[in-house]
Amino acid sequence: FSLLPREVCSFRVSALWTWHALLLTVRFRSCDGNKKIHFGSSEPGDFRVGEDGVVYAERSFQLSAEPTEFVVSAQDKETQQEWQMRVKLTPEPAFTGASEKDQRKIEEIIFPWQQYKHSSPLKRQKRDWVIPPINLPENSKGPFPQELVRIRSDRDKSLSLRYSVTGPGADQPPTGIFIINPISGQLSVTKPLDREQIASFHLRAHAVDVNGNQVENPIDIVINVIDMNDNRPEFLHQVWNGTVPEGSKPGTYVMTVTAIDADDPNAQNGMLRYRILSQAPSSPSPNMFTINNETGDIITVAAGLDREKVQQYTLIIQATDMEGNPTYGLSNTATAVIAVTDVNDNPPEFTAMTFYGEVPENRVDVIVANLTVTDKDQPHTPAWNALYRMTGGDPTGRFTILTDPNSNDGLVTVVKPIDFETNRMFVLTVAAENQVPLAKGIQHPPQSTATVSITVIDVNESPYFVPNPKLVRQEEGLMAGSMLTTFTAQDPDRYMQQTSLRYSKLSDPANWLKIDPVNGQITTTAVLDRESIYVQNNMYNATFLASDNGIPPMSGTGTLQIYLLDINDNAPQVHPKEATTCETLQPNAINITAVDPDIDPNAGPFAFELPDTPASIKRNWTIVRISGDHAQLSLRIRFLEAGIYDVPIVITDSGNPHASSTSLLKVKVCQCDLNGDCTDVDRIVGAGLGTGAIIAILLCIIILLILVLMFVVWMKRRDKERQAKQLLIDPEDDVRDNILKYDEEGGGEEDQDYDLSQLQQPDTLEPDAIKPVGIRRLDERPIHAEPQYPVRSAAPHPGDIGDFINEGLKAADNDPTAPPYDSLLVFDYEGSGSTAGSLSSLNSSSSGGEQDYDYLNDWGPRFKKLADMYGGGDD
Repeated sequence: FSLLPREVCSFRVSALWTWHALLLTVRFRSCDGNKKIHFGSSEPGDFRVGEDGVVYAERSFQLSAEPTEFVVSAQDKETQQEWQMRVKLTPEPAFTGASEKDQRKIEEIIFPWQQYKHSSPLKRQKRDWVIPPINLPENSKGPFPQELVRIRSDRDKSLSLRYSVTGPGADQPPTGIFIINPISGQLSVTKPLDREQIASFHLRAHAVDVNGNQVENPIDIVINVIDMNDNRPEFLHQVWNGTVPEGSKPGTYVMTVTAIDADDPNAQNGMLRYRILSQAPSSPSPNMFTINNETGDIITVAAGLDREKVQQYTLIIQATDMEGNPTYGLSNTATAVIAVTDVNDNPPEFTAMTFYGEVPENRVDVIVANLTVTDKDQPHTPAWNALYRMTGGDPTGRFTILTDPNSNDGLVTVVKPIDFETNRMFVLTVAAENQVPLAKGIQHPPQSTATVSITVIDVNESPYFVPNPKLVRQEEGLMAGSMLTTFTAQDPDRYMQQTSLRYSKLSDPANWLKIDPVNGQITTTAVLDRESIYVQNNMYNATFLASDNGIPPMSGTGTLQIYLLDINDNAPQVHPKEATTCETLQPNAINITAVDPDIDPNAGPFAFELPDTPASIKRNWTIVRISGDHAQLSLRIRFLEAGIYDVPIVITDSGNPHASSTSLLKVKVCQCDLNGDCTDVDRIVGAGLGTGAIIAILLCIIILLILVLMFVVWMKRRDKERQAKQLLIDPEDDVRDNILKYDEEGGGEEDQDYDLSQLQQPDTLEPDAIKPVGIRRLDERPIHAEPQYPVRSAAPHPGDIGDFINEGLKAADNDPTAPPYDSLLVFDYEGSGSTAGSLSSLNSSSSGGEQDYDYLNDWGPRFKKLADMYGGGDD
């Protein structure tokens, strides 16, 4: 600040300014440098000066063509001394092209004076200005390079100086945006700027001499890129989804939509305003919603949201910058889809006042009626799902009502059997309500009621025995043909015309009983025996069936339980049946037990004694009772020869009358060691094999005989099949005129000296005259005139095969040259056991009569001709 009052400083700035935009920066420097300064503005409503000297715009405004002036004051807080400076703001004219240089003067930035120390008194220093920022609009159209300011030093009059700038945008990335003429100091921009990429540039200007020596201190140059409204608002989502409950009151918050603008958010270019362009549908009001123009909050402004009428609203939302200025602002749109959610404002309503159904008696888990309701709320929600309950008509709980989850119908179901003879009809009162209570303020009743009339259908029911089971106490031993009891059933169908019931036996394990089919009288068919295997715990169970003649016929079962009382019908027996003892008198008595199938009082205690005859029993043995069921048998004499002895024992029970029996105890007497164990059991001759062993031996013998017989039959059958093999071929399958090739198998190494020419055809043999006389083998063909064999006609009749064979046999019999030659023939030995018969001699016509060809009749029609030729006996 100058000490001179009212000094004017002029600045060229952008014509359009937004609120809180930075205009320039002022600084105050005093000689002592210790003053505390407070800055002020003559126009505080338009311009505000901060404590740091930064001048801000207090509102958004556009400079007119005339300069705008205001005063910036600096006041010492201690002395209250004040300095003032007048600031003149002139709007920059719009660029029009190449004539720009002629329209305005390029502003100069002069390096401040430096303080020089000489012997002379201190010289006055030039004011140290802080260079105000250069405001440059983005997206300028040029032409480029576009001159901004000229940087100059006062010392350029005496020195040749060179100017340069450094910093981002000059010599640092992004490089080349700003350039400076090193001679004139002219600073220029080379291309359009984009504030959305870089909002400001901070450069430093330097002045050096031709030798590179610094002449002036560097000065800071700030270039602010002025925002232009070159970006439209963009919504974060093109479609916004929200919900609002039906019946909501005005002012209910719904959702928030948000848009962003890449322009300066602190300037009008980035200040957005929202509004609703349209609402679809427009019922019940075209303005059901409103939006906060600054925050984008959507709220309801009208009542009447009803999901049953309108389930969804679609809003077109517009966002406009420039604070919503429709003329200068840019805008964009998005869609807000608001779904009206359901609340329980409609109770379920029955579609009829009375529902009807029917059910056969004694049936359960049967749906007898469908209760249908209507509910305007959203399906398959708690506000739509119906719950049914019975309010009357079913005191015994025979019915329940289930809800069908798909149709929401009520299913009246029988859960307990119903008897037609007791209840022929039910009239139920039912109510239906939702799973959740109705919303507040709903005038409808919370539930709907109806009646259900259910008719019970009479069906043919099964007869039932009374009582079931029936218990009868009877002594065992009841003879066959005795009347035991009467077991009858009842028919519950009192209102059906039916004949009397018929009875039959269903289960009688021992086959002891029979029942009269008309009156149900039960008589015995065999003696009742308590000791039978079919009696368990003295109880015998039999089941009987009662049937009616209804449609369809029905039947019921009843169980007769016969409790058999024991009688003394079984004598006691000794157990075990066999025992072993030593041949000398030693304390090794035999313990025996009496066994009686009867029960008390017809069982023990038992009396044990030895019979009087034969006399050797009591002479050799003695028996002593040791308890009610047990006794000990021991030797009376000192020594008894080893062997097997049958000792009869008389056992008497305690029944009334008594029952006794004589049981044989087989005692093996043997030599014993010191421990009382038998040592010569193998010498004792047994009385014989047991029954089981004999049966097992017989079975083994029978199986062995069967296997031998089957083997013999099989061998005979195979021999018969081998003898039956003949050349029996159908005429069209005759292959006698064909050459059959077989594999030739030699006799091994020892067969190499044999003359195999005898096996060839006669016409292929070498002449006998060639062979020397006297070296012919015994098994070679003799030299005789060859007989003439019969020749078969070219087209033989099937019937001449017999004649052909007979003639061939006769010729062979009379041919001395035909093998065998009645001499010793040598063959290779191929082992024994061949299944083939002997080939030492082939019988021809002399043995034809002994062959039985009757089996050809069993070979089918293809062998009928051969059967007629050979199976007819001598004919």
